[in-house]
Amino acid sequence: MSKSWHQSDEVLAKLEAKARELGFRSLGITDPDVSEHVPFLDAWLESGFHGSMEWFEQYLELRKDPTRLVEGTQRVISVRLDYLPENTNYLDVLNDADKAYISRYALGRDYHKLTRKRLKRLGDWLTEEIQPHGFRVFSDSAPILEKHLAEKAGLGWIGKHTLLLSRHAGSWFFLGELLTDCPLPLTQSTEQPRCGSCTACLDICPTNAFPEPYQLDATKCISYLTIEHKGPIPEELRAPMGNRVFGCDDCQLVCPWNRYAAVGDPAFAPRHALDNQSLIDLFQWTEEEFLLKTEGNPLRRAGYVKFLENIAIGLGNSASHRAKTIEILELKHGMHGAVLDEHIDWAVSRLRNRASESGCDNA
Repeated sequence: MSKSWHQSDEVLAKLEAKARELGFRSLGITDPDVSEHVPFLDAWLESGFHGSMEWFEQYLELRKDPTRLVEGTQRVISVRLDYLPENTNYLDVLNDADKAYISRYALGRDYHKLTRKRLKRLGDWLTEEIQPHGFRVFSDSAPILEKHLAEKAGLGWIGKHTLLLSRHAGSWFFLGELLTDCPLPLTQSTEQPRCGSCTACLDICPTNAFPEPYQLDATKCISYLTIEHKGPIPEELRAPMGNRVFGCDDCQLVCPWNRYAAVGDPAFAPRHALDNQSLIDLFQWTEEEFLLKTEGNPLRRAGYVKFLENIAIGLGNSASHRAKTIEILELKHGMHGAVLDEHIDWAVSRLRNRASESGCDNA
């Protein structure tokens, strides 16, 4: 091992420089011990707040101890990859009931493969430049408590909305991990929690998904409902969803720390005008169009039918062209299963009731 190995500052500086070269905005190193957070995880699962995301219970022992996931792990390199697109007019879209709001992280390229590919390059570079080592890379792709590891590594603190926050970058970023058997020097600096008395993120949630600070009931979270949830979305949550058809950013949009967020990696720039699409246009996509336009995009995770189910609810909450909207909704009735039909029926009923109340069928 080279002499520079013992000079922790030099090793960290080299790693940070290489990480920046690869597009990561921040890097930290910690040990793999997450035992401090295990009681919180157990209590969260016991409360049933994970809904139908059964993978949280599967391989639970691996989640509680990363060294069981990758034998011999001594260190976790945690990285931050910013994704906020430039000039996406998110508030204008969110406030326009006829537009489809898609979470800002899902407008461009899927981050999973991109982050892992770059982390693999970082691991290979470490082998060549500093020390041969065994490693594996992850990005939301294994049972890892990545937010807690990132917090330990100094990348930020977990906010009241349960997302990682940085005073330098807000929360518009992805996380990735490189687990290595190399005993790298630990990051010494950490970010202290800075949420203070602010509750903006909790107060803004359309579906009241936060029973208390630092606690998320995923079964009420629009991100869960529009991506992970199977079956009809509970009726009482449909109107609060508004025009959010894939994910939800409300708790991030109001966070004061996001004023420091910078424009993210160009890979996450919007594709196919997904930052400014109308609900009615998206609902008319064929499955072939959906597959073509979501290639390499996070929307693929929901799938075509689930996407339609979400948009149907959005159309039920839309504000104009009600007669035309009803006609287009009914064209897909009976085509893609009982859940979509239920959402269409709800939307049509809602639109007709609102038209009747306004005294205009074509409002």
